[in-house]
Amino acid sequence: MKRTGTPRLIDVAEAAGVSLASASRAMSGGSGISPEVAAHVRQVAQKLGYEPNLHARGLAGGLVPTIGLLVHEIGDPYFSEIASGVIRSATAENRSVQIAQADRTPESELAQVQALLRQRVGSIIIAGSGYRDPHHEERMTQALADFTLAGGRAAVIGRHHLPIDAVLPDNRRAGASVGRHLADLGHRRIGVVAGPLELNTVSDRIAGLREATEADGVELVVVSKAFTREGGIAGVRELLDQEVTAIVGLNDAMAIGILSELRQHGIRVPDDMSVVGFDDIAVAADVAPALTTARIPMFEMGQHAVSLILRPASDEPRTITTAHELIVRGSTARPR
Repeated sequence: MKRTGTPRLIDVAEAAGVSLASASRAMSGGSGISPEVAAHVRQVAQKLGYEPNLHARGLAGGLVPTIGLLVHEIGDPYFSEIASGVIRSATAENRSVQIAQADRTPESELAQVQALLRQRVGSIIIAGSGYRDPHHEERMTQALADFTLAGGRAAVIGRHHLPIDAVLPDNRRAGASVGRHLADLGHRRIGVVAGPLELNTVSDRIAGLREATEADGVELVVVSKAFTREGGIAGVRELLDQEVTAIVGLNDAMAIGILSELRQHGIRVPDDMSVVGFDDIAVAADVAPALTTARIPMFEMGQHAVSLILRPASDEPRTITTAHELIVRGSTARPR
């Protein structure tokens, strides 16, 4: 589809056949790009009528060595663990961290990133899932392109459509491990309390669950709720009449809400119902019964993200993929 309106740096990159990082270097006179390619990019930019963002240009040389960290919910142990990893690594590099919190919507994320840019932070880490529809992240792509043009660095934690460095949690295979565990125990009808379905984290974990269980004829009953303890509680209420023998919460906060609500209904775990979570937050081992969960290395992911933004800029986005581990505890058993 032909794009209309003011040309953007990403349009220049596509027309010139180079990466967004290369286009940024060509327009800013940065190193790491040959004079011939830089001249070609500038020629394409002139032909398209591209004008560099004056605000971004005004920031150049004025950025401070603060890391802006954007999370979805700092009270969620998943994000607080990531933040701890970011702060630990940033402190070792004599950098401070400024934390911003956004709702799980593209508009809220963009508003918070723009607020961080006004603070002239030198780098930005976006922690949290991207969106299944790449169009949701178009405006963020342009904002970060202007930021990198000014000399800033950016990275994400989670699968996004943004053309920047990324730390990728092992969500799909973690989902497969959970699904295989429940199928091997004999469960054939499993409830899944998911977060918003447009999030990549949610779609990846569900895809893994399906992959690992379809050969056994397992049926997944999926309900979408808030990605919180309260969402887990609401999900159980919807699943109670669905004749499931196990319930998976797509994060541990949800799973803890599931345990609480089942207890309110006199449903014993794991005798009457098995429950599984994701992430392995600190309290997962302390609830009763202790929660079976797929461990995601949240603290290390925060550290990896800092390592990416401290590296010299690269022509192509780099990724660090983390592993997972299924931690089997007392909340799962064979169905009655």
